Amino acid sequence: MTYEQALKVLTQKQSLGIMPGLSRIEKILEDAGNPQEKLKIIHIAGTNGKGTVSKIISQSLIDAGFKIGRFSSPWVCDYREQIEVNNKYIDKSVFASLVGEYSQYDATEFELLTAIMFIYFEMSKVDYAVIECGMGGLEDSTNAFSSPFACVITSVSEDHTNFLGNSIIEIAENKSGIIKKNTNVILYPNPKTEEVFEKKCKSENARLYKIPDYNSIKLNNIASAKKCLELCGVNKVCNYPFLPARQERIGRFILDGSHNPSAAMALADVLKEEAKAVCVLGMMRDKNIEEYIKIISPFVSELVLCSPSNSRAASCEELFGYADKYCDKITKAKSPLEALKIAEKKTNGLILICGSFFLARDLREYLF
Repeated sequence: MTYEQALKVLTQKQSLGIMPGLSRIEKILEDAGNPQEKLKIIHIAGTNGKGTVSKIISQSLIDAGFKIGRFSSPWVCDYREQIEVNNKYIDKSVFASLVGEYSQYDATEFELLTAIMFIYFEMSKVDYAVIECGMGGLEDSTNAFSSPFACVITSVSEDHTNFLGNSIIEIAENKSGIIKKNTNVILYPNPKTEEVFEKKCKSENARLYKIPDYNSIKLNNIASAKKCLELCGVNKVCNYPFLPARQERIGRFILDGSHNPSAAMALADVLKEEAKAVCVLGMMRDKNIEEYIKIISPFVSELVLCSPSNSRAASCEELFGYADKYCDKITKAKSPLEALKIAEKKTNGLILICGSFFLARDLREYLF
């Protein structure tokens, strides 16, 4: 199987959608010899900040001389960026070989990808595997192992409510599912859900390390990562990381793939310091579209709506139904690229591209 064929296999599995549960991936991993049980895992769950915290932890451990596997999602630049060892993407031939070996199993795209990650990290003999949950925690495919070295819970807010629960408490309870017996748990300041994690840690006899609130997302992320690193015997923390499509500046563009109200508030803090932007907006229909638009709309002069390249994407008409309440100037585009070109004609100033990592993926290469 070639790399291109492997990507096609995974793309075809996208049609299965999201299917919470561990039975399918457990079958793959059992047949592969349960590689996940041979890894020292740092497991990270949360609504926002997983990528940043996991990157700080992994890079700091690499700087300290450890061999580190890091699993993250979604991808923005290269599909293989989701599976890397010491900042090097999984080799294309290795990736294709593993997809070919396990593609016949009944599994979603993310489940197969997760299984390949566990297998590859065990093959690579990593010292630590820093693994981000895809969604939630309890039934996320990354949770198919018995005992982590440490769990990190980042900022928790409402997202994926159709899968994780209709309240922030229910969502926190799902994310607390990564906490297992006698493990270390680092908790980012989450005053609304703190009791959920305290209760879970008590029931599992887990050691809870609560991070004080520094009234700064950046400082809270650093402190959460630092505590985890201390448990690994590492005291030096790397510089705050750059991650593509996370408030990324490319010339006069700001590219941000985050998609929930809490992330919109973090983006709004950045936009407060800028002149009003023309905004290219695309979102998935299962997100809280109205609340997201409500938060960013005071900082944009005009919206250009589009539908990202994903089957779950909201149409321009669906977006318009929410946006019309908050913005007077709205244009609908036939594609993300057309939307960007329209925005470029409307202003010589700041252009904001936001609402979805799928939209960021559609446009980032063009921006460069």
